[in-house]
Amino acid sequence: MWVILLSLALFYPIRQLIWVLYVRKKQKIQKIVSEEEKKILKKRANFTSIFLSIVFSYLYVTQVFN
Repeated sequence: MWVILLSLALFYPIRQLIWVLYVRKKQKIQKIVSEEEKKILKKRANFTSIFLSIVFSYLYVTQVFN
């Protein structure tokens, strides 16, 4: 229960942070990033943020409640 709530709370800030980092990295390689590339990077950020938020929330809850 706590893992799910914490995962949901962490998902959006983590996704935004990872997406911004992906876009900035892409802008270093090429000056202009198209909207299509931003959508692809957003999908990649979604997957990464889901994984990270679940893992971090699970580790946090096991440390706090045990």
